[in-house]
Amino acid sequence: MFLYLRSKALKPEAKRQSDAIESKVVAWRRDFHQHPELSNREFRTAEKVAAHLKSLGMEVRTGVAHTGVVGILRGGKPGPVVGLRADMDALPVVERGDLPFKSTATSTYNGAEVGVMHACGHDAHVAVMMGVAEVLSGMQDRLAGTVVFIFQPAEEGPPEGEQGGAELMMKEGVLYNPKIEALFGMHINSQTEVGKIKYRAGGMMAASDWFFITVHGKQSHGSQPWNGIDPIVVSSQIIQGLQTIVSRQVDLTEQPAVVTVGKIESGVRANIIPEKAEMVGTIRTLDTAMQRQIHERLIRTATMIAESAGARAEVRIENKTPVTYNDPALTARSLPSLREAAGEENVIEQKPRTGAEDFGFFAQKVPALYFYLGGMPKGKNPDEAAAHHTPDFYIDESGLTLGVRAFCYLVLDYLEGK
Repeated sequence: MFLYLRSKALKPEAKRQSDAIESKVVAWRRDFHQHPELSNREFRTAEKVAAHLKSLGMEVRTGVAHTGVVGILRGGKPGPVVGLRADMDALPVVERGDLPFKSTATSTYNGAEVGVMHACGHDAHVAVMMGVAEVLSGMQDRLAGTVVFIFQPAEEGPPEGEQGGAELMMKEGVLYNPKIEALFGMHINSQTEVGKIKYRAGGMMAASDWFFITVHGKQSHGSQPWNGIDPIVVSSQIIQGLQTIVSRQVDLTEQPAVVTVGKIESGVRANIIPEKAEMVGTIRTLDTAMQRQIHERLIRTATMIAESAGARAEVRIENKTPVTYNDPALTARSLPSLREAAGEENVIEQKPRTGAEDFGFFAQKVPALYFYLGGMPKGKNPDEAAAHHTPDFYIDESGLTLGVRAFCYLVLDYLEGK
């Protein structure tokens, strides 16, 4: 009963402080938005985050997984260790809006000059988490446990030839010093109305695998295709075959799945049948058994179709990110905290999403909860809101305070054993 009363007493204070620093959180978000940085290049962002955490008296570690920052807030009383994660990187996208803090930044991405934009909302994630750090540090002596703030680089994927993101942070031991018992993360969502939170127990977001298929044929003159083996025609047949994996070979009543070919390259001239064709695509699954099935069927489909035409197909599959899995017990335990923060009617269970998040690496090792925070203006049609990773991506900043409050409530309740 004493623990419950202590948590109950701290949450009104957390709400007041969350409301009081709203303008600071918005200012931080706008600053990061105007100065976006690509994966593994978040130098300015990391510097500002580290300076803020140090100003709050935290133990701060920098250079984690290249540019990551970890802040440790040790409460005045013993208790559990809770982790909070925010990702920091932007995307190679040119911003098209007319915001006064619009990004005009440019950088180099895989050897090409590109515009840079926070087209996924990670600027908001960093700002919200800085706000949470400020609120909770103000009640440090009354916290019964430890809070680890994880500011992660390269969620969107490191540049070619580099390691990064959650996977590298894991390799460097971010979950174990101190050992985190439960981890919380969130993503702002441009198609969820401000003031609302969406969640799902179990598979929240999909595993993302990339596949690479090289079809080896036989080169010939374009006027005499019978003298060669056309890898372009074979590739088109493989693409059609891959579509039947999801539509005809796996049980979609269990979980959704996607197989997409996003790139195909072959040939140099109109009248030359080339020697090979290469295609690249993605597989999205929410269940490991289905993931294995699709991998096996994709390899079989590509190789057999190629063989039937006298060609040869080489298939390689890379596991990029695992399923973002919300621990059912932790989800059930956390729902009262989210409902208290947002209002019961504003916490909504959602269907699984086929987008991917490298938060899933953390969720493989520690009970975790990942949720969506509304960032769409009230009354707007979600079908008309610009999607993530697009030049017109937009979020309503009035939803950021709820993010601060929700994280604070999750931490306070968990530390007090609720």
